[in-house]
Amino acid sequence: MTCVGKEKGCLIYEGSNFLKQRLLLSTLSGKSIEVREIRPHHETNPGLQEYETNLLQLLDKITNGTITRVDRDGCSFVYQPGLLYGGVIHHDCSTERGIGYYLDVLVALGPFCKKPLDVTLTGVTNSKESPSVDHIKASALPALKRFLIVDEGLELKVLKRGIMPGGGGEITFRCPVRKSLKAIQCTKQTMVKRIRGTAYCCKVSPAMANRAVEHAKGVMLNFLPDVYINTDQHKGKRSGNSPGYGINLVAETTDGTMFSAEAICKTMDEQQGNPSIPEDLGREAGMKLLDEVFRGGCVDSAFQWLVVLYMALAQKDVSKFLIGPLSQYTIHFLQHLREFFAITFKLENANGDQEDETAGRDDEELSGSNKVMLTCVGVGYSNFSKRVN
Repeated sequence: MTCVGKEKGCLIYEGSNFLKQRLLLSTLSGKSIEVREIRPHHETNPGLQEYETNLLQLLDKITNGTITRVDRDGCSFVYQPGLLYGGVIHHDCSTERGIGYYLDVLVALGPFCKKPLDVTLTGVTNSKESPSVDHIKASALPALKRFLIVDEGLELKVLKRGIMPGGGGEITFRCPVRKSLKAIQCTKQTMVKRIRGTAYCCKVSPAMANRAVEHAKGVMLNFLPDVYINTDQHKGKRSGNSPGYGINLVAETTDGTMFSAEAICKTMDEQQGNPSIPEDLGREAGMKLLDEVFRGGCVDSAFQWLVVLYMALAQKDVSKFLIGPLSQYTIHFLQHLREFFAITFKLENANGDQEDETAGRDDEELSGSNKVMLTCVGVGYSNFSKRVN
C-alpha cells in the first residue's frame, strides 16, 4: 500500500506489507515514517512480530541517533532515522526468518555508512522464507560490484550453517564505503557458460547431499556440459542446532551475470507423514534455475529491487538496466522510491533489442520471457558520512 498521508514531514503508512522497504528507504532518505494498523485483528499475535522488531534493533545498531517509538499494543510505531555509521557489529537474528532477511538490508546500506561494515550475524543461514546466504553471495554481491568502482573489501563468509527451526548459523559480512555509486548501462543479456553449486547438509548423512547433487546434475546436463556441484558437510558446532540439507545452484553468463536457485528440505515438524526426498530436492533446484534463466535479464529476479535502488542513488547520469519480468516486490519498491526520493523510472519492453543476436534462430527459445529495460537519471546520492582521507 502506498503512503496514506503526511504529517510534519512524516510519511504515514498502514499495514505490515513491505515494512522492510519502508525502513530501508527511510534510513537512506532521512525521512521519518509512521506505520499504523499492523495486524490489529490477528487473534493470536497482533502487532509487530519478533523478526520485525529484531530488524529495528539491527537498524539502530548501524546508525547513530535513530529514535523508534512503538505503541504498547505493538500495532503502530514511529521511526525517525539517524545517520548511517557502520563499523563492527554483532547481531543475533530472529529464527523466525533467515539471516538473508537482515543481510540484504545491510548489502543495500553498506556503501553509504561512515565506517566500513564488519558485521557478524547469527541465526538461520538457509530458509524458505527469505533469500539464503548462498543466494545473496551468488547474486546480490555481483550486482553491487557493478556499481562500486573498486570492490576491494567486499566479502561474505559462512562460518557455521544453521537450518530452521533451531538456527545456530553464523556469517560475517564486510562492505567498503563509497562517496557515490557510478551510473552504469547493462543492456544486453548474454549466454550461460557454466553451472556451479553447493549441496550442504547439517547433522544428517552426507549421502543426502550426494543424492541431491546427482539429480540436479541430471537436469542441468541436458543443456550445458560445464556443471560442477560440490558438497559441504558440516559437523559438530559448525552444523547448527537443527538437522537438514539443501542445494544451491548458480548459472553464470559470459558477462558475469549470476542467476541462482535453491531448494531446502522441510523442517522436522513439516515432514510429518510427508518427508523430503533428496532426489526431488535436486530436481526442484534444477527446474527453479532453468526458470530463472528463462526469466533472464542482467540480474537475478530476487534482487531486481537492489539494482533499482542503486540506479536511483547513482551519480546524476543515465543508468540503463535490462531485467526480466518485474516481480511484485520490485513494483512496490518503485512506488516507494517515488515517495521517498521523488524519482521515477522509464520502463520499456526490451524484446526487440536483441534481434541481431538471435537472427536465424528461434527467438522465443533464445530470448526467454519478456524483458524490461529500466532507465533513470540518478539522484546523485552522496555519502556525506564517509571520512575524507
